[in-house]
Amino acid sequence: MPTFETMRTAILSAVVAAATFGCAGGAFAQDEAPKRSSPWAVFKFGFSAYKNGHKDQAVEAYRYAAENGQIGATWKLARMYAEGDGVTRDDYEAFKFFNEIAQQDVEPGSPEESYVSDALVALGGYLKQGIPGSPVRANPAAAQEFYMRAAANYRNPVAQFEMGNMFLKGEGGVKASLRQAGRWFQLAAEKGHAGAQATLGNLLFERGKVVRGLAMMTAALERANPIDRIWIRSMQEEAFSLAGESDRRTAIALAEDILTKGPEADGGDGADAAADNGGGGSRLGFGQ
Repeated sequence: MPTFETMRTAILSAVVAAATFGCAGGAFAQDEAPKRSSPWAVFKFGFSAYKNGHKDQAVEAYRYAAENGQIGATWKLARMYAEGDGVTRDDYEAFKFFNEIAQQDVEPGSPEESYVSDALVALGGYLKQGIPGSPVRANPAAAQEFYMRAAANYRNPVAQFEMGNMFLKGEGGVKASLRQAGRWFQLAAEKGHAGAQATLGNLLFERGKVVRGLAMMTAALERANPIDRIWIRSMQEEAFSLAGESDRRTAIALAEDILTKGPEADGGDGADAAADNGGGGSRLGFGQ
């Protein structure tokens, strides 16, 4: 009876050979393919296999390409293990692949930027909570370092949102600062991050900018994914229950404008909030 390793080798040989024949016109013999096939060609074959539902072949192709320097293949493997997509979910295995990517020296703006940026955010999430049954323990300070790198170097909106939360709560080794929290939330909100828009709206609501705050929370609720919609709805409904009827109606109309025209459709309320800080703050009044 064939062992797992024998089966894996057979699959990999077939995968590499198929990639070689498909991308190089059958120039190599099958037994030469593993040594001479382009990792990029194998990566493309893996992508095609994945799209066609052959995820076992995709995994082997991605492994070959990853072992030969294809950062995109490493990222695909990380995501598959993180989501249990075609493989048994294994967060520690995903963590190791993401960590490989994070070690890469990738300049902002390069084709590989998105892989590194996403890997940094994933590592931050794992380190914020820890991975049960693995050597990865909760380490908020280390999580903050990964989030900061993704937020500052790659302008990742998810990382910017996480940095906003850390400054808001004084977590991850940073001192609580509403000014810094607002700055990060604003950067993420301007990129369309619904959670950041809702949290920023709630901060504005609490600072007395009732209509603008309600409108941002309402617009964010419409844009949010199903998971975030739960906590955003709770936040928005609580704020609506505290607002007057006139403010509610105005906020709903402004939310429709925000959804249609973007965050600049605030009727000057954001500029007023900045003026509350002596005119030296950001557009929404939380500082630069």
